Amino acid sequence: MKRMHLHVSVPDLAQSIQFYATLFGAPPSVAKDDYAKWMLDDPRLNFAISQRGAAPGVDHVGVQVESPAELGELAGRLKAAGAVTFDQQATTCCYAQGDKSWVTDPAGIRWETFYTFGEAATFGEDPTPKVAASSCC
Repeated sequence: MKRMHLHVSVPDLAQSIQFYATLFGAPPSVAKDDYAKWMLDDPRLNFAISQRGAAPGVDHVGVQVESPAELGELAGRLKAAGAVTFDQQATTCCYAQGDKSWVTDPAGIRWETFYTFGEAATFGEDPTPKVAASSCC
């Protein structure tokens, strides 16, 4: 089953953790000095926040999948729609290891489709993929 992903850049991590923990009724499942994540089942959401110097607001949205085959299917759909993707294999990002396919939608919003297969001790790469907006829609 797929899970929606939303990553928000925040100006004050501690204040934001308190706010979102209250909103979601649960502490983050991952909490680091510069990052926190909630893996929610209701709604089915991977919600992450970070304080890494980016402008506050939505950093990117995405879809987390449970297998490499699902990732291939989603990346294939993006490519079939005429989108240029930025693909990463065995990358480390957000304290996790995974494969990813990035795209920028027609409105300029970055989308990440990804399959996570392990944890990481560091935040890792913080990609700003240079992909063109899709020609679809």
